[in-house]
Amino acid sequence: MRSTSIHSQQRLFRGEVLSLTREKRKVRRFSFLFEPPKGGMEDSVNELRSTIYELLVEAEKAYGSRDAVRYKVKRPGENGKKETKVESKTYTQLRNDSERFAAALGGLGERGKHIAVIGATSYSWITAYYGIVSSGSVAVPLDANLPAEDLCELIDRADVTTLVYDETKADVARKASELCGGLKNLIAMQADSAVSGALSLWELIQGAEPDKSCNPKPEDLATIMFTSGTTGKSKGVMLTHRNLAENATSLDMGYEPGMVVMSVLPIHHAYCLSMDILKGTSIGAVICINDSLLRVAQNIKLFEPEMILMVPLMVETLAKKLEEAALIPAPIIKAKVFGKQFHTICSGGAYLNPKYIDLFKRYNITILQGYGMTECAPVISTNYNQAMKAGSVGKCMPNCEAKTVEEEIWVRGTSVMQGYYKMPEETAQTLEDGWLKTGDLGYVDEDGFLFLTGRKKNLIITPNGENVSPEEIENKLGEKRLIQEVLVRDSEGMIEAEIFPDFEYAAKKRIKDVPAQLQKAIDQYNSTAPLYKRIFKLKVRDVEFEKNTTKKIKRF
Repeated sequence: MRSTSIHSQQRLFRGEVLSLTREKRKVRRFSFLFEPPKGGMEDSVNELRSTIYELLVEAEKAYGSRDAVRYKVKRPGENGKKETKVESKTYTQLRNDSERFAAALGGLGERGKHIAVIGATSYSWITAYYGIVSSGSVAVPLDANLPAEDLCELIDRADVTTLVYDETKADVARKASELCGGLKNLIAMQADSAVSGALSLWELIQGAEPDKSCNPKPEDLATIMFTSGTTGKSKGVMLTHRNLAENATSLDMGYEPGMVVMSVLPIHHAYCLSMDILKGTSIGAVICINDSLLRVAQNIKLFEPEMILMVPLMVETLAKKLEEAALIPAPIIKAKVFGKQFHTICSGGAYLNPKYIDLFKRYNITILQGYGMTECAPVISTNYNQAMKAGSVGKCMPNCEAKTVEEEIWVRGTSVMQGYYKMPEETAQTLEDGWLKTGDLGYVDEDGFLFLTGRKKNLIITPNGENVSPEEIENKLGEKRLIQEVLVRDSEGMIEAEIFPDFEYAAKKRIKDVPAQLQKAIDQYNSTAPLYKRIFKLKVRDVEFEKNTTKKIKRF
């Protein structure tokens, strides 16, 4: 079967599930194209783009004077005190600023080099990214939450020659200038830098003419993104212009230009960069920048978004608040917390309990659960409008096909990475004949929906040879309100559950013996579980598990 792709003019309605045996391995392949939105493709604002620069240029042509980005700033008020105001930049400004920065990089002799960007989501970050990749250089987004020493290691490993940073990361810039021998330029996003010798991003932009000669090719390397991972050393994922641009634009979701989205996830993460920024730009959305996770509720009221991308942990936190307010009429809660205009949450990055999808439906909010990984730029599958099924992660993206090999999901298509930067052995282990081995276990049902059951490397092999997915058990236990976090693993030949309880919930419900209640939950699970999947050990934690920057529990 050939990889499938979609253009806005096409009308393909099909689903295939093939079962076959190849090299004594059980292989199941599936590829699905989505039903296009009602109203027909003539109403579509989304066209397939194969380079990020093409995506930006075509968006500017279509939406020039419309707002592209909105963000908060502190400005002096009438009484002299600083007040919070909302500023915006249009699509024309975004393109021009990006092309000016591309020209400035050329003037520095950095065209085609590797340029790192670090900092919170901001208009400056977005402009720098578009300018870097448009110029033919390679952007290296870095996790702002990592220690300076770790960031310097990544800068060296990625052969970075220029670092663009915001004021909160001045310590990183100083450390990098001392430790990273290949680093030639420091560029500060703010006008006044506390780092000696640093250039100013906006002085460079204002002093350059827009570079209209930008012409990156689809197969050119655009971005190196380091995986956060729950185990092992982070890897530099090499993503081309085609990988990122087609992942962002291959699926027409039927959204109208001017739709307001609020970006709350870290911008260095593939999910945020691809869907909030690249897809948001391609459809003419207004991208509103949330300046702090502590102010999400406040910023929802300020920006009045219609859609937000979230990870399941954020959805679960909101769900708990909604459950506590269950006696208040849903329309009142919806208007007060989200606003009447809010309608969609896109969720990805981890398992989401299907009960939360039903809970949010009561508030007229749709949760679209998807699946992906950085190595696939990142979206592999998603639920969408009529193509939705509880518990699944949807059907494959139009530019992607997948198969299962011994229950492991393999993916092929235009979103699959080139490989890991300077890690040939790891690349060879992950890519085989164009197929990406995801490491995720799953299956496809008779309707073509993909379901995940766990991670291959996390499998527990019992003494009698049975394979047990710890994630399957964790998801079942996680349905209990008292259980906030859980990790299931092998312990001396027995299955152990380590649990961090929701102590706040326990206090509200006046639960005095928390371990005893947790044991009751385990006993209830064990009563219906096969013998080889039963939990024989319980460990109760007083503090949360250590997590990576995408809020996944570190297993080892």
